[in-house]
Amino acid sequence: MSTGLTRTLGGFQLFAVSFAFISVAVGVFGTYGDVLSSSGPVGIWLWVVVAVGQTLVALVVAQFAARIALSGSSYQWASRLATPRVGWFFGWLGFWFLAIAVVAVDNALVTQAITPLFGLPDDESTGRVLTLAVLVVQAALVIASTRLLGLVSSTAVVAELAIVAVLVVALVVAMLVSGSAHPENLVSQGSAAGDPAYFALGGGLMAGALMGLTTLVGFDSAANLAEEAREPFRAVPRAIVLSVVAAGVAGLVFVVVLTLSIDDLDAVTRDASPVAAIIREQLGPVWERLLLAVIAFAMFGAGTVTMAACARQVFAMARDGRFPAARLMSRVNPRTRTPIAATVLIVVVGAVLMLALPGAALLQLIVGSTILPALLYGGTIVLYLAVRRRLDRREGGFALGRLEVPVAVAALVWVVVALVVLVTPPDALVPALIVGGIVVVGGVYFTVKVLTNPSVFDHEEEAGTALAPKRAES
Repeated sequence: MSTGLTRTLGGFQLFAVSFAFISVAVGVFGTYGDVLSSSGPVGIWLWVVVAVGQTLVALVVAQFAARIALSGSSYQWASRLATPRVGWFFGWLGFWFLAIAVVAVDNALVTQAITPLFGLPDDESTGRVLTLAVLVVQAALVIASTRLLGLVSSTAVVAELAIVAVLVVALVVAMLVSGSAHPENLVSQGSAAGDPAYFALGGGLMAGALMGLTTLVGFDSAANLAEEAREPFRAVPRAIVLSVVAAGVAGLVFVVVLTLSIDDLDAVTRDASPVAAIIREQLGPVWERLLLAVIAFAMFGAGTVTMAACARQVFAMARDGRFPAARLMSRVNPRTRTPIAATVLIVVVGAVLMLALPGAALLQLIVGSTILPALLYGGTIVLYLAVRRRLDRREGGFALGRLEVPVAVAALVWVVVALVVLVTPPDALVPALIVGGIVVVGGVYFTVKVLTNPSVFDHEEEAGTALAPKRAES
């Protein structure tokens, strides 16, 4: 199967794509305050639970990536191993998760990093205009070159890892010199102490897991660029697993050191940007601005990678004739070797969301999108358990061997737990309804497509070398 895409991404660049999507510094920066207010500092230890659970999921996802190297990841896996009809729903949910994630990341970039960094007016209109501008710049980079995308994501990852490492060391040194470490913070419930619903289903303690659940996702982004990867059967699975492990370890070290550094727990909890407040208090305003600058770049890289992954998802479905305006969306520019129309679509979707939804509605949509990856991962695991005996085994390729079934079952149990955490809080009703609306709209389009052009769901195009053979490459 000729795709028009070129294989330019190496192993580190693929790792960078997945790690940049996860973006530990960005996730912690944006959600650490929620942990402090809902479950108190002790809630940071739920990061470990989430990291282990998401690593189990990543191991299952890697099993598919080692056998089917096509843009579209779970859409392709379900279409080829279950039925194209099942695969379409994977693709539809994946598209909306990625499209909303681009808007969420870019809006956070503007409101949480660019605005305070440059002292811009903190109002909704300015924020939305700047978000649209960021979307346009990112689209230009994604369209220009896959190699340029790899460079941006790699640089963002190096910068993010560097700033996390430097901040951790600087904070530890500051605490040792001043004797200001507060180990009691690590077991404190903080402002949540005394909450009668703290240990209840959907209560404060469970809400502490949201930092990990909203951060440690998107590790399968490398699989969405599999058709642009060198040695995809080896490099993509490795990138998926290593990105989660690296993010889990780096994130844990970061949040533990941040928590130890808090002098005035009540004041930091009330602060609109608690991570920046901790850095400012311990290291001074210069370090705070450095943090904001690197966070801004990391967010920009994460948004760019997310847009690229979403564009490839659209391209993959359109190539099979299963996405609106399929002929246009499946075109690859002969000069840039990138899907321009599919990329522009992400900008258009972002613009519509930014212009049509008021602040509260946009926030609910973003919160609702956090449920989508859990649904996708759960469906992927169920699919794996159903078809694993039919999967070709590639000699020398990524495989779990005898552990594949225990790992997959444990991963499925974890996803069920994660969904419970996401949908049981009192304020989760509207986001859950939004996800239900996305499914219903998709179902309507799917039904119309089946009735008017059923042949597009009757077969899969020959994948050629994108499917793993039963023997190793010579």
